[in-house]
Amino acid sequence: MRVIVIGAGPAGLMAAYELALHGVKVVVFEQDPQYVGGISRTVDYGNYRFDIGGHRFFSKSQEINNFWFDMLGDNLLKRQRISRIYYDGKFYDYPLKASNAFRNMGLMNTTLCITDYVKSRMSRRKQFVTFEDWVIYHFGRRLYEMFFKTYTEKVWGMKCNEISADWAAQRIKGLNLWNAIKTSLFPNSAKDDQIIKTLINEFYYPKLGPGMLWEKVASEAKKLGAEVFMGHKVTKVMHNSGFITSVEAKNLNGQVVRFTVDKVISTMPLRSLVMALDPSPTLMTIKAAESLKYRDFLTVALIIDLPDLFPDNWIYIHEPSVKVGRIQNFGNWSPHMVPNPKTSCLGLEYFCSEGDHLWSMEDRDLLQFAEQEIRKLGLLGLGKVVDGKVVRVRKAYPVYDDFYENNVQEIVSELASTCSNLQVAGRNGMHRYNNQDHAMMTGLLAARNILGASYDLWAVNGDAIYLEETGEERLVPRQINI
Repeated sequence: MRVIVIGAGPAGLMAAYELALHGVKVVVFEQDPQYVGGISRTVDYGNYRFDIGGHRFFSKSQEINNFWFDMLGDNLLKRQRISRIYYDGKFYDYPLKASNAFRNMGLMNTTLCITDYVKSRMSRRKQFVTFEDWVIYHFGRRLYEMFFKTYTEKVWGMKCNEISADWAAQRIKGLNLWNAIKTSLFPNSAKDDQIIKTLINEFYYPKLGPGMLWEKVASEAKKLGAEVFMGHKVTKVMHNSGFITSVEAKNLNGQVVRFTVDKVISTMPLRSLVMALDPSPTLMTIKAAESLKYRDFLTVALIIDLPDLFPDNWIYIHEPSVKVGRIQNFGNWSPHMVPNPKTSCLGLEYFCSEGDHLWSMEDRDLLQFAEQEIRKLGLLGLGKVVDGKVVRVRKAYPVYDDFYENNVQEIVSELASTCSNLQVAGRNGMHRYNNQDHAMMTGLLAARNILGASYDLWAVNGDAIYLEETGEERLVPRQINI
């Protein structure tokens, strides 16, 4: 039996490794010519290593935790979380510490925030339509504008009054203002089951970044007999009589590779998979695929000639005068990410859409723009930027709009009837905002289905943030039609 795995991200490599471990012949096609791991890869630039976003390693699944430790051993470091919010020239601890927040805001602004909050809660409760409605009622307008509005709009490219209220109720569930103040003043007063787990303050992290894990998994899979074709984009998925018969991929030189196949696991974007089907599916399915939307992402990594610029792993930038949404300090994730201890490597993250102004800027202009922004924020001190690298990531975040569920269901139904030997897995493969451990689990279970099990991959938790209070929140915004 031959299995084709499309994509060498967490889901694809997990599936390939599990299958190879059980003696199944596996072929993996990965579009990127250099890196495995998908958005969990780690880019190496002159021995400076940086993530595509920060990837904390924690999971409710003991099997996933065991896998990480089995693969990485002592290279999996325990790290303390330090993160803050930057707003109006000041740093606010995140999770919230009341003393820090009140000191930054000052007596007058603190009083106004509390008064505003009380007024909002005493107002007649109405049906919440938008994210803005919900947050203002629960926190007051001043806190909404300080800690919710700007960052949310940067990430999703939508105004807060265009995002549905149900996302706010899910995403911010449990972050009650008075409970947060009480917990920050009396940290031992909160019961274990009342702690907001999105604010977990300790996590594991690979010595050389998450890409270290996926490089190891790919290497181990190849030792077991798996073939991994880097720089090969799948262009055709040929099917007949309800089964996929072969998969065709093209490398960077235009050379075509085709394999006949018994089973397929696809982690490529669901939209791209539909467009690769040969023969083409129904017009309704094509329309559903074309309607799936994504939010893209780019990282501008800046190498600075000074160490210890700030203690945070990352900083959320709520400052509306700059476009950067988050800043990673990679040496604080792991000192091994920065080869010269007299330097720092910062990752400025920009949320954008392919083809927009940010995405289309030349690399040299982006490097200059990012340096101007970080200087404006005052985070460089006397440091100088000595080098940098831009990394663009397409389809980083699947968007949940009003129609995405119907569109996904239409595609899945079509695939079930025309490609019954196919499973989709992973974040983009399922158009679900899976975390790394969720993606891994979908790949693992897809492989076990091929080995004889019958797991429902859609039952794997699809939260945007794994350690929430329950396992049922959607945690990605839905745009509303006003």
